[in-house]
Amino acid sequence: MLEVRDLTKTYHSGNRHLTVLHDVNFTIQAGDVCAIVGPSGSGKTTLLGLSAGLDRASSGSVILNGVALDNLSEDKRAYVRNQYVGFIFQNFQLIPTLTALENVMVPLELRGERNVKQQAMELLERVGLAERHDHYPTQLSGGEQQRVSLARAFSNRPRILFADEPTGNLDEETGERVEKLLFDLNREMGTTLVLVTHDLELAQRTDRIIRIKGGTVISDTLTNQTSEARH
Repeated sequence: MLEVRDLTKTYHSGNRHLTVLHDVNFTIQAGDVCAIVGPSGSGKTTLLGLSAGLDRASSGSVILNGVALDNLSEDKRAYVRNQYVGFIFQNFQLIPTLTALENVMVPLELRGERNVKQQAMELLERVGLAERHDHYPTQLSGGEQQRVSLARAFSNRPRILFADEPTGNLDEETGERVEKLLFDLNREMGTTLVLVTHDLELAQRTDRIIRIKGGTVISDTLTNQTSEARH
């Protein structure tokens, strides 16, 4: 589902060069649930953006669902994202001028789906927010906004879902509820999940943990979740 080969990202500012990622390699199979962990500034969010085709690498390659992203135009990368990818962000990234229902409808409309409103309502019901479908983001709590973003992320039935610190802005109790919904929806839909987090307890709920430090992968290990599933 995702293959990252010799991925390097360097930012240039005048005569200064900052290499955020250096020769990163890993492969994620369809259906895998994987966490990428590391301290602040380790390059994990940059890695997520490159893997999802939101940014271009300085060198190396990203192959997403069999499609090499490296030489695609921005329009073609946007098409690939719309067809195969879902996103969940720490700061929710809901469109403030749209209601909860309309936010969930956006990816469906971009895909030219039918019965968009019905599909979006079913997803809001699944995350427990059907009765607040006509509320705008500012009228929703942080946990409610993240549940709307979950519904939106799964609305296009993505092959792979990228989640960047999905509970980072939530209190512990709300975060646990969002985590449960994320894993439940992911399991129901059979989505590949790549989760960036500094929360090691959350990472341990995945099947595999890739640790990065200073822009390089320092370990890539299976968790107890994986061994338990095999017995």
